[in-house]
Amino acid sequence: MTTTRVAIPRKGRPLEAVLERLAARTGTTELADEIISTLRYEKDLTKGNQSDDDDVYRRLADYSDLDDPTRPEFTLLRDDRDGMPRRVVFDSVTVPTDSGSVQFIGREEPFRALRTHEFALGFDSADLVLEEVVELRDEPLWTIAEINDRIDPLDTDVRVATGLGDTVYHTLLARPAVADGGGRPLDREFVRRYAGELCISPRYERLIEAVIGTAALEDITFTYPESGQEEEAAIADTGLGVYLTVTGSTARDHGLELGEQLFPSETVLLRNDSERTPATERVAKLFTEPDATALQSL
Repeated sequence: MTTTRVAIPRKGRPLEAVLERLAARTGTTELADEIISTLRYEKDLTKGNQSDDDDVYRRLADYSDLDDPTRPEFTLLRDDRDGMPRRVVFDSVTVPTDSGSVQFIGREEPFRALRTHEFALGFDSADLVLEEVVELRDEPLWTIAEINDRIDPLDTDVRVATGLGDTVYHTLLARPAVADGGGRPLDREFVRRYAGELCISPRYERLIEAVIGTAALEDITFTYPESGQEEEAAIADTGLGVYLTVTGSTARDHGLELGEQLFPSETVLLRNDSERTPATERVAKLFTEPDATALQSL
């Protein structure tokens, strides 16, 4: 049987979402837990929240098993923190299945790997799809289900198949004086009537334009946090902004009110339609069908 290669993120929430969905549908809970706990530990080491007497190369050798592809492999990348420390990240693992093996391969930007036809299937954040390929319109983009309608088929063959439900939201945030001063709900319509500065993270500029709609931004000037400044603190200084929230506790700690949840930041299964085969369709069904049972760990 064939081996289907699937691109997944090397670290972070999107990788964990893929592994947790895989474990839920295949019983590979021990494998998922091992990878997730290893990467969380290494993240704590990089941030200085943990210490270890072994150097990073020895730990890497302990984590990886090069002789058994069904055991996880890890690799090293330079982290962008001060000093650019080496960080252990996910590299690959092969999961045997009744319909062939599935090899999950870590990529820094899985979506771009699919765009260049390196893979037929992959997982990445919906944010990156919005940042790169969706058409900007006067009307706002509301849901993940609408993304494919805004992708130019001449631009890419990649489409969103489904979300994994690991949702946090790009949320409107405002100081009470700004929110209450408008006398209206803190939502897209509020932004449409607002004139002034809107603080965002620079990596989300095109996403914000898509989910608010370009017509609402005619009298808006984007501002950005200063280097090293927390996004919530920068929004509090500006008065109005958009940032990711889970519970909103950090925003409230900065004296901000939570408004409309503009768009879900979620890990999505991506499919390059020009690379579809019966084998890739069987693997995709593991994640798109509610009761997928085709993948069985041997």
